[in-house]
This record gives sequence, C-alpha cells and structure tokens, in this order.
Amino acid sequence: MIEERYELATERIRSICEEDTAADTFRGYFRHVARFIVMLDELNDEMEKGVYAQAPLDHLKRWNERLYSDILPEHYGTSYANPDYAAEKLGEEYGQILSFLYTEIRGAVAYVFERKKEYLDILYELFIEIYNAFEEKEAPETAALKDIVYWYASDYSDVFAADRIREQTDPAASFAADIIMNSDLTDLRYLYRFGEYISENEWKTAEHLNSLDASVIRKMADTFTEGYRMGFINTGKDLSVKSVVNIRYVLGFERVIRQAAENFAGMGLKPVIYRSGVSVLTKRQHLKTGYYGAIANKQYEYDHRNDQGLFLDKKFVERKLEVIQSAYEQNKELAAGFAGPACMDVFGERPFVPKQKDTAVKLTKKQEELALLFDSRSAQITNTYIKGEERSFTIVAYPVPEIGSQYKEIFDEIIRINTLDASLYAKVQQTLIDALDRGKYVKIKGKGVNKTDLTVQLHRLADPQKETIFENCVADVNIPVGEVFTSPVLEGTDGVLHVSRVYLNELLYKDLKLTFSNGMIADYTCGNFERELENKEYIHDNILHRHSTLPLGEFAIGTNTTAYVAARKYRMEDKLPILIAEKMGPHFAVGDTCYSWSEDIKVYNPDGKEIVARDNSVSVRRLNDVSKAYFHCHTDITIPYDELGSITAVTADGEEIRLLEDGRFVLPGTEVLNEPLEKYNN
Repeated sequence: MIEERYELATERIRSICEEDTAADTFRGYFRHVARFIVMLDELNDEMEKGVYAQAPLDHLKRWNERLYSDILPEHYGTSYANPDYAAEKLGEEYGQILSFLYTEIRGAVAYVFERKKEYLDILYELFIEIYNAFEEKEAPETAALKDIVYWYASDYSDVFAADRIREQTDPAASFAADIIMNSDLTDLRYLYRFGEYISENEWKTAEHLNSLDASVIRKMADTFTEGYRMGFINTGKDLSVKSVVNIRYVLGFERVIRQAAENFAGMGLKPVIYRSGVSVLTKRQHLKTGYYGAIANKQYEYDHRNDQGLFLDKKFVERKLEVIQSAYEQNKELAAGFAGPACMDVFGERPFVPKQKDTAVKLTKKQEELALLFDSRSAQITNTYIKGEERSFTIVAYPVPEIGSQYKEIFDEIIRINTLDASLYAKVQQTLIDALDRGKYVKIKGKGVNKTDLTVQLHRLADPQKETIFENCVADVNIPVGEVFTSPVLEGTDGVLHVSRVYLNELLYKDLKLTFSNGMIADYTCGNFERELENKEYIHDNILHRHSTLPLGEFAIGTNTTAYVAARKYRMEDKLPILIAEKMGPHFAVGDTCYSWSEDIKVYNPDGKEIVARDNSVSVRRLNDVSKAYFHCHTDITIPYDELGSITAVTADGEEIRLLEDGRFVLPGTEVLNEPLEKYNN
C-alpha cells in the first residue's frame, strides 16, 4: 500500500506542474513545490536502481547542489522557503502557511536517502490536500488551511515522534552507523550518502582527517571515549549495565567517529547515530540535536524555528505527550540501556547574526506557555525511562576549515588543548577550591568597558574536612580541562553580569546585560537592535528560552589560559564554542544546574571530598513538584580575562581572598596559570 500511495501521489503531483486550476497568485508556488517533489522522485528512482550508489563524484555534487540550491543565501531572497518572499508573493497569512509547507516538504530529502517511503507518502499527500483547497474559484480560508496542518501534525505524531524515540534508543536503526562503519572513508563520495548538505567544511575536514596518522586519530577518539567512561566512574554510575551510546557529530569526522565506535564497543556499547530533526514534529526550534552536515542557510533555520505556532494548542500537546509515553513504553528495555550522548561539536564558521522577520511564525503567549509545559512533561517522561542518575555524557569540539588559512595549525593546537595534562590542572584548581571553600560569597567585577558587578552566594559547609563547594573539572565529560564550578545559593546573589560581545548557540549578543535579584534574572537587555523591545525579545527567545526568568544555575572560574592564548593568537575568540570559551574566564550559566536530574547522586572531587553544592532553592522543588524544578536549558556566559577586573572570595568574618586581579591569577599556588599569558604578551 505504501508503494501504491507513493505512485498515486507522485503521478498527481506531476500533473500539478502543468495545471492552471489554482489562481494566478498561487500557481507559481504550487508548480515550484511540485517540481521539487518531482526532482525528489527522480532521485528516488536513481537510488532504487542503484545508479546513485555507483555514480561518479561530479554527479553526486550536482545532486547535492540541486537539492539545497533554493535555500542557499544567494538564492534565498526569491525562495518560497523565505517567509518574507512568500508573504510578498502570496500575502502574509497565506505566505506563512505555504512557506511552512514547503519547508516541511524539504525534509523529504532526508527521507529519500533513508528509504522512508511512508514519510514521503504523508508529505506528498499533505501537499496535494492543500493544493486541492486552492483549486476552488475562491481562495480557501486560512483557518481551513491551518486545520489541515493541525490534523497532519496530530495524526502523524504517532509516526514521526514515535519513530524518533526508537531512533534515539535502538542501534538497529543504523542508517548513519552503516555508512560510517562500512564505507571506504578514503573515497569521499561517502559524504553524499547521508543526504545532508555538503560544503567545503565537511569535504576538507574529511580530507584533513585522512591525511593524519592513525595514531593521531586514535588519540582524538581515545580522548573522546575515555572522557565518557570517566564520567561514569567519577559519579559512581555503573556503565556495565548500559548497552547504547548516542554519538552526535557533524559530517566530515567519520574517521574519528569510526574509531570512537570501536572504542565504545570495547565498553559494551553499541552506537545510535540519528539525524538532527528535519520536521516540525521532531526538531526543537533551530537547534541541532543529532548528526548533520553543513547548515545550508542559518537564517532559513532561524526563520522557521517557531513553525509549530501554526498548530500548537493544548490538545496537540497532550496528543504528542501520549505518543512519547507510548513510544518509550514500547522501547523501555532499549531506553533502560541508554547510557547518554557523546558529542563532537565543531566551531570556526562565520558568526551568524539573525535578522528578525515579522513575516515569520511567532508563538502567542499562550503557545509559549504550552511549549514550556511540553518541554517539562516530555523531560519527565524521558527521565522515567532514561534515568538522569544513571546516565552521563561527554562533549568535545574541533575547528572546521572555514576558520581560516591556518586551519591545520589551529586543528593541531586544539588537539593539544583537548589533551592537556589534567593532573597539573587538578592540583592548581584544588588550590582555588580550597580558598573558595572558605568563602561566604564571591565578588566578581569587570574592568574597562565591562560593567559586571555581581555577588554570588556560596553554600555553607557542615564538615569542611569531608565536604566541598566547587567541583574540580579535569576533562572527563567536559573537554578540555580547566574550570572549577558550583551551584550558587540563589538568595543574596545579586548584581549585574555584563559582556561586551559574546556568541551563545551561534548567535551574537552585543553588550549583553543580565541583572540578578536573589539569584533570578530580574532584567535583561543587549545592544543588537535599535528597538529595545527587539533586544528583549531576542534574549527572551534565545537565552531565557521563553521563561519569564531563570536562576543562576552555575558559577565557575575557567583556568585554561592556554586555550585563551590560542584564541587570541589566532584571533578566533568570536568563533570558539562555549565548551572552550567557558574555560577562558569566569562564567555564569542561567537555567538548570550542572547536576539537574541527578542531584541526589553523590559526587566527589579527586581529593575525596563530597561536592555538596548540587541543589538550589529552585531545583530542590523536585522533591514536591518536579514540574517546578527544571527549566530544560543551561546557557554559559563567559567574561574573558581581558574584561575581568577581579574575583574575590569573602569569608564569614569579612576577610577578602583575592583570586584574580586584572585578568591574572593572584592566589598563591595558581600563578603557573599566568605563564601562557605572559609568554604570549612577551
């Protein structure tokens, strides 16, 4: 029946390319989308006949260009995927709906490669149903179109969302793993088998990795997988009862990922490697979770981050939660074996500053509340089947060629940074922790253009001989080495956090300023836009993730001055991921603590002391009502050393212990951290 539905749908869509039954205003749109679907059918035919698998490189490159050309920045201005253009040509209300429809259908690229013909049937039939509504003499009511979209989302949640749960837990869903483990990675044609957009970054990354000695690849993979293993050991979790690891990465790193998969196999773990969501039913805004290739156009992704606003209501939320609950129940044995994600991130792409578009779909206040409710309840369901206290993770990052002409040199430097001597840092960081453990609170002040003036309250120690406030982070789950961190006491944590320029989740913020009162964000602004309302909306959407406020979930001091010097040397401060940037100065995370969903698991530093600052007055609400304890976000904001005036721990009797001053470590026993800074300046 799937084949029959497919043949009927594609035959009907071919005829749309030539029909003139839709009004002039809409005819061009429907013909354009129909031709795109016909092109996908042509690709599907090549795959079924084995032509694509044997095709020469030039043929594969042409296909990649054809599939993604319409949304590339140079063509996006006249693409129906662009809500501005769609609104101009089709009217604002019709433009929003039809731009969404085209965007959703573009997800079919992935389904053709994954041989998911049922998914193609669903999308193509949705397109035909909406087209039929425009064949009448009068254009349909937009409410009727939204109704069609609503029932598409509701009816097929049990396909898209349910399959997503299985993909995240079942190693047998091995589309990407099969390519990685079984391809000839010296023949870069394999990159075009994923169905993702392939840019020079992915191609040149794979080329570079192929040029490296096997020992270097093994070193990269070992750092990655050993950090994962140590994450379980350091938190007292039993890895031996787990069977599945989720590997998330960006295409081009397959040679390292293959070695990592072999390492994980030695730990008894099979990989699940699933694609980042391509449907409004499986993705979260514009964020990427899973594997992916080049992002063809970040503005396109950003424009469609709120498309669920076309159908999001309470009934849909309840429907999708039921599907998730049912899917986990059906896959509960696989879910119980899920050990957590191992993430290999990239950095070095040109920084992205989004354009805010009035034509893009926006969530209403009520829908924002529903989205937060869904996040909360879906997280609770997930934690029922994949328990937070039983899982761990690791994350590491490497540059892509777009970082510049010194790419290979920078790549080697990042390998060095990712494999720094953890034992040296552990000793120096313990010196910092010993001083901080004496503190009642910490004062952080900026200098020059930085207006930070913040007081962070610390937990009290009942037994300083056995307890500590800060975790000594020595590059297990969070690579590279270089920070001490804590969950602050919210009450009495007050003041202003300011950064002149920072990138968070690939978005630029200028003059970002957050004001805290009793540990909660009381006010916020930035200097990105002329209108203050746009500045606040930008922060509200992308840092607060639509919450009315967030707590200060983490305070940390980064100690990796080697990474800081590398950033300055190669002028890549604005391109580093937060994973590395957070190690290059004090940083503050808004949202959940680092111990969310596992606060009751005892954690110890290398010196044997238990880290007792795992909770705050918000996360502790989980004991009575878990829905009020978590925000499902954690965003680190770093003050670079050159904007740092001082960090001072203040004891209960008023003694001031100066830790850093003018961007230098001044606490006795920590001066070695200044050596990279001095060498660079000299």
